[in-house]
Amino acid sequence: MKIVFSLAPVLLFLISLYLLDSFKLVNRNFLIICLLWGIIAALISYFLNTWLVQHFSLNFKLFSRYLAPITEEITKAMMVVYLISRQKIGFAIDAAIYGFAAGTGFALAENVVYLTLLDNESSLIIWIIRGFGTALMHGGCTALVAMLMIGGIQREKPMVLAISFGLLAAFLLHSAFNHFFLSPYLQTTLIFIVLPIVFAVVFKKSTTVLQNWLEIEFSTEVELLRMIKQGKLRGTKAGEYLVKMKQHFNQQTILDLYCYLSLYLELSIKAKRNLMLKENGFPVVVEPEIIDKLNEMKHLRRQIGKMGELAIQPLVRMKHRDLWELNLLRNI
Repeated sequence: MKIVFSLAPVLLFLISLYLLDSFKLVNRNFLIICLLWGIIAALISYFLNTWLVQHFSLNFKLFSRYLAPITEEITKAMMVVYLISRQKIGFAIDAAIYGFAAGTGFALAENVVYLTLLDNESSLIIWIIRGFGTALMHGGCTALVAMLMIGGIQREKPMVLAISFGLLAAFLLHSAFNHFFLSPYLQTTLIFIVLPIVFAVVFKKSTTVLQNWLEIEFSTEVELLRMIKQGKLRGTKAGEYLVKMKQHFNQQTILDLYCYLSLYLELSIKAKRNLMLKENGFPVVVEPEIIDKLNEMKHLRRQIGKMGELAIQPLVRMKHRDLWELNLLRNI
């Protein structure tokens, strides 16, 4: 029973989050990687924390309240930071799930260690508190880092600032938990009640943002691509903007910019189409030539250079979310 109460709650919560992802934004392989990373992070934190306590003769209570939350939140968040930096996460929904997965792995490893060391010396209530309280806290803190980080990046904040803000929030929450301002029973009850409500709100808001993004951008991109293919772009504001760029770029670069815009619109529409299919339970459309087109676009991006990218930004933004949706095509 001790194993069940200490390990099952956080695993069941993670599975529930995964099943609630109606757009199927979460890649199962990345989810497993985050879970495994959490286990590795727990081992790193265990040895690092042990070394710090012994080497600096730190008071354990002060260490657990102020220093352990720093080392643990940083190590847990490293895989999520990597995935976000590689444009593998695009919305708060998938950020929350990947973050919670890393925290879940950490909590599982930590509780297994404590089960091994304290199994004969602890009562069942300790494992209920650790399973429903401490374990969910670990998952919630890393999910918080991920959501705040993706939110900061989408508001065009520097990545360092977004990471720092997320880690600071997680540290404060983790440290407050370790202070036990409230009784362990009350803390555990609050976490068990509040955490599902927080995730429900985040999922609802993020789903609305995603739906609005799909509806608005999809229709705009379809219309613009239609005009390009029909040769009617010149009569649009986008066409007028490209004509004005002839004053600053040579003919070959203008042609590359035109091809880059057309290819981006085509790939972006296909990525959004697959998201819509996923949401409605249909299989995504797999096209063999997609990888070649993504590589062609990468080549064109090098051809137009940084100046060309800056010049075409009003038409092709290439912000974090745009790069993320193109990565979805590569990962099918």
